Amino acid sequence: MATVKLKVARIGNSRGVRLPAASLRRYRIGETVLMEERSDGILLRPTGPAVEKLSWEETAREMAADHEDWSAWDAVAADGLEDAPWEPVKDRVAEPSRRYRAKPRPRKRHETL
Repeated sequence: MATVKLKVARIGNSRGVRLPAASLRRYRIGETVLMEERSDGILLRPTGPAVEKLSWEETAREMAADHEDWSAWDAVAADGLEDAPWEPVKDRVAEPSRRYRAKPRPRKRHETL
């Protein structure tokens, strides 16, 4: 998806942005949205039940219907990537847990000469 720069406009004592019509249709946003503040920014999502995700079979069917060109895949798959050593990153979380607060670290005292 492309990054779009939106202008922040004054609306009374508040501020707001106009969302492109194509984005509103794509995410099925009607009269209201839910806003969630996250560590990396703001998430806007439609209200109501989540859209059901496709199964693997449905995904494969839709991909086949799109007639995508996968000819470059054979070259990429043959590069030996499966032989590369790989270990999963442990203790990495996209969002910090909100249940617990980090304890403040004690300040180090610097000695003066």
